[in-house]
Amino acid sequence: MADINGFLKIKRKESGNRPVIERISDHSEVEQILNSEDRMLQASRCMDCGIPFCQWGCPVDNLIPDWNDLSYNGKWEAAYACLHSTNNFPEFTGRVCPALCEHSCVLNRGFEPVTIRENEVAIVERAFLEGYVKPEPPLKRTGKKVAVIGSGPAGMAAADLLNQAGHEVTLFEKSDRAGGLLRYGIPDFKLTKSVIDRRLDLMKEEGLIVRTGVNAGVDISGDELLSTFDAICISTGASHPRDLQVPGRDLSGIHFAMDFLTNQNRINAGLLPQSGNYINAEGKRVVVIGGGDTGSDCVGTAIRQKAISITQIEIMPKPPVTRSENNPWPDYAKVLKTSTSHEEGCQRYWSISAKSFSGIDGIVKNIVIEDVDWKMQDGKYVMDVMPGTVRNMEADLVFLAMGFVHTAHEGIVSALGLELDQKGNIKVNSCSQTNQPTVFAAGDSANGASLVVTAIASGRKAAKEIDNFLNR
Repeated sequence: MADINGFLKIKRKESGNRPVIERISDHSEVEQILNSEDRMLQASRCMDCGIPFCQWGCPVDNLIPDWNDLSYNGKWEAAYACLHSTNNFPEFTGRVCPALCEHSCVLNRGFEPVTIRENEVAIVERAFLEGYVKPEPPLKRTGKKVAVIGSGPAGMAAADLLNQAGHEVTLFEKSDRAGGLLRYGIPDFKLTKSVIDRRLDLMKEEGLIVRTGVNAGVDISGDELLSTFDAICISTGASHPRDLQVPGRDLSGIHFAMDFLTNQNRINAGLLPQSGNYINAEGKRVVVIGGGDTGSDCVGTAIRQKAISITQIEIMPKPPVTRSENNPWPDYAKVLKTSTSHEEGCQRYWSISAKSFSGIDGIVKNIVIEDVDWKMQDGKYVMDVMPGTVRNMEADLVFLAMGFVHTAHEGIVSALGLELDQKGNIKVNSCSQTNQPTVFAAGDSANGASLVVTAIASGRKAAKEIDNFLNR
């Protein structure tokens, strides 16, 4: 608890975002930062609620009331120590997490929730600024070797804890730079990549070995990995995107969202020249198929590339503005979400299905769409096509942002002969262990596509299970 009456005296105040006219001209982070005094006042709103449902809603079990109280009292170093004890990378989640904790905050019952996510990033940034974050290599090594395959949030979290436990950890990444989804999947305007590099540099100083440009299972065989390492953690993500198999799909100008986002991030990093960008939205009519966060990221990126129009369509119905009766507090509120990218300029439509694509000279120019209706039958939503609603939507560039179906099966998964579950993800037991006794899996590769914070939680769990396995 911070100030017992803080929530009665202080109104919720968010950091706010840079002006639209300014931010759409660059790829710098959109969100601003409150001054320390205002941030401490926001922390004071954390009330004596008895049961911290915010902690219940947080996948990494953040001790939210504790570090809110510490930051309110100006004890920033202690606040960071408390925050970091449950979350390896609060600088990531403080920027890109949808704040499940805030949806579960008790102040949602008649008041506005505490700015938990913003408080979190304020604490970690203050800790870096003041020099509280320092390399802390383990005091002794166990002599055990662990390979972590995939350097996204789950892999980084697992590698971090296993290294701190004293094992010799090698983090493998098939791309040229570590970070996985954080590096190439999330736009710079949401997460600047210097934040990732800052943490990776710290982990390297603590003894972590990072090998980039190595496709495990291809550049290094599964047998070699099994013979070299005492344990292996697979955290390669859910990289197989959901496709739209309709007539005209093979036309030029139709791309998976992640290819588009990765391209722009590489340009921003100086790894790809602007002239070499083969997916450029400038001067084009862009249609994004898929209404989630990845689709929203495509919207913001296309705006910065100076598209002349952007439309986002979603097959599911439009979410309600407020909670429905079957979505009570403290569960995550499934309500209409308007991102900063949407605010910058985008037309959005729901309950629309794409039937086919058509084009000229092999290049997409139109999408044939129709309206659909969703009804609840036997506890499940059933979709019906609305007769007489077929029409054309102009499009010069189409991005498929319909989520991911499962992890990639080629490469390390097939090389190690790992069993898959019914959804095509790596099958693990309650200890994160695969059918290969020394091989474990974490994050989206085992659980399916999810959030950065749930990936971190999964990586932490896998690390603890691997440590227990090695210490038997």
